[in-house]
Amino acid sequence: MNKKLQGSMLIALSIGLLAGCTDNPAISEIATNEGKTDQKSPDNELLIYTVNPPYFSKEENFDKQIGQFLKKKFPDMTIKHVHWDKGREYKDMIAAGTIPDLIFDNTRMNVQRYIFDNDLQYDIGDLIKKYNFDVTKLNPALVAQMKNLTPEGKLFGLPYNNNDFVLFYNKDIFDKFGVDYPTDGMTYDEIYELAKKLTRVDGEITYKGFSQNPGHYMNYNQLSLSPLSLTENKASLNTPEWKTVVDNLRRFYDIPANQFDTVETFASKGNIAMAVATVDHLVTYHEQNKNLNFDIVSVPSFSQAPNTRYQPNVYSMYITKQSTKKDMAFQAMAAILSEEHQVDLAKEGVLVPMESQAVQEAFGQNLPQMRGKNIKAIYNGKTAMPPAARANGLLWYDVPMQNVFAPLIFKESKDSVTALRMIEEQSTKGIETLKASKAEVDKAAAK
Repeated sequence: MNKKLQGSMLIALSIGLLAGCTDNPAISEIATNEGKTDQKSPDNELLIYTVNPPYFSKEENFDKQIGQFLKKKFPDMTIKHVHWDKGREYKDMIAAGTIPDLIFDNTRMNVQRYIFDNDLQYDIGDLIKKYNFDVTKLNPALVAQMKNLTPEGKLFGLPYNNNDFVLFYNKDIFDKFGVDYPTDGMTYDEIYELAKKLTRVDGEITYKGFSQNPGHYMNYNQLSLSPLSLTENKASLNTPEWKTVVDNLRRFYDIPANQFDTVETFASKGNIAMAVATVDHLVTYHEQNKNLNFDIVSVPSFSQAPNTRYQPNVYSMYITKQSTKKDMAFQAMAAILSEEHQVDLAKEGVLVPMESQAVQEAFGQNLPQMRGKNIKAIYNGKTAMPPAARANGLLWYDVPMQNVFAPLIFKESKDSVTALRMIEEQSTKGIETLKASKAEVDKAAAK
């Protein structure tokens, strides 16, 4: 469903828990009273629908992170869980009359087009007040990502986890060429100087100084830029600010012999000195190559935004408007976000929205693959704020940010301004097509 973020799994996924088909029931089995969807479910039953994180497709993963905890916390509560799959998409749930009480999904990619467009959204502001839930204990950028879904700043959900980025580096390559290791808090300018020293052809091996995924870099950019206009139904990329972002990464690609390889080869090929990748690769890379001598530091930042991580890459929890168990659903959300459970999740390598000292100290404790690694790098600095909310009534469109670099820069060598303009024009046309299609649907529905 969300191909762009399939590689951005959490740590539990990386340990190999995603393999296999979903354990979840079919829609007909979810419906209460032997499949009669028009019947009311038991008052103590909470139906949770997970789209993201993707590894919740394995019931054991959901049970470990969510199910067991809620059953222990609320002994009288019955949890029913279904994960997204073919035949269990939003449209299938809605058609069957099986509206979940609580939804887990990707905030940036899916909430507008699936929760809002299906009129499932619910403002939880009154529940926050009723249960005196302290939103300030959560990462403010993640909360802002939720509030910026509408210009009114209403809160329709709460974050579950954020799969952030760090800079991985191969110690052996640094040692081979006598270059000092990177440190937390370095800027792109400083990392660029290291990359030039480490990009070399040595015999039959081409050592690449630096690599990262251009799509992730653009989508979660640290300057908080939006690829969509905040006031009009169009893309907005042809700006000096976006050119700064593109030029910053482009210079790494222009280092002779440093043409980017996928960061997924960091462990398998062993020829990349530095690579920006999601935190879950701490386990992935170790499993791929147990002899790999690597560590991490914080992701490089812009000199004009020092010590700034990427924008939120967040999966969140949403109560549906149609749920008759909103209080129960909110109590479940609040319990999941208690420091008690946040610490437990952090021990398993889940990047939770709470960043208290206890949570930071607990991160990865249960994962031997993380021992000896510079874990504090994950929490260095602050998360970049997401772009401001767009005006009401504007259509969401998935601007293909990766195409600014590939194919336009990587394959066709377009200059940065031209590449940005081309993607802006293509995306604006796509928005116009989407708008026309939506108008036809609305017109047909009105007949």
